[in-house]
Amino acid sequence: MLHSLNDALPDIFRAIDLIGVVLNGVLGGRLARMKRFDIVGFGVLAVMSALAGGILRDVMLQVGPPAALTDPFYLAAALVGAIIAYMFTFDSRRWQIALAFADGTVMGCWAATGAAKTLEAGFGIMPALILGMTTAIGGGMIRDIAAGNTPMVFGGNNLYATPALVSSAIMVAFWNWHLDTIGMATAIIVGSAFTFLAFQRSWQLPRNSEWSLAHLWGRNRVETAAVTAEAAAQAATDALNQIREELDKEQ
Repeated sequence: MLHSLNDALPDIFRAIDLIGVVLNGVLGGRLARMKRFDIVGFGVLAVMSALAGGILRDVMLQVGPPAALTDPFYLAAALVGAIIAYMFTFDSRRWQIALAFADGTVMGCWAATGAAKTLEAGFGIMPALILGMTTAIGGGMIRDIAAGNTPMVFGGNNLYATPALVSSAIMVAFWNWHLDTIGMATAIIVGSAFTFLAFQRSWQLPRNSEWSLAHLWGRNRVETAAVTAEAAAQAATDALNQIREELDKEQ
């Protein structure tokens, strides 16, 4: 049974991959709807969201034409996502939860795929982590920039790049143990769980200037100066009280 499951896993990963293309096409289409774009805008943002990360990865690896351009199913799936987003709004809380869970599952798959392809091309661990993240979040970043927005992964939103990094690291570890199929499955499970929990609990990275060392050092200096000034004021008050007492005694 385990042998049969192992043989079936590549087909399952392929299905998740294509579902992810459709899903990210939907996400690109949702942004197009918010921007009030026409059907062309829906299609362009859907293709960018769904395929740009993988295309960028393949171009950087220089291992031949990008898979998104040689496999017709990818472009077709992205355009299907655009059509779905054009016809439906997906505004309800239930749909948002479903999209968050599905997006996390796909993110784990794409991060692991990017890391595995990088290792297969002969690169090391750090490039694998970077291109794993690029595969997972690159399309969304390019989509946001094309729409005139700051990329969502730059802060102020629930964790997404961090789960992608974790999924990439899992794939790298299992690859070094020659367990790439198990690594892919583990990365998908962890990525989906991590992303869904971040969505449910609104996990975010700190993003204000209070975390800078210079600010903390400056604040400590201000606090120290305030304490010193307070102590000096108290000493001056005590001295004045003592002088007043001595004057009262002389009278």
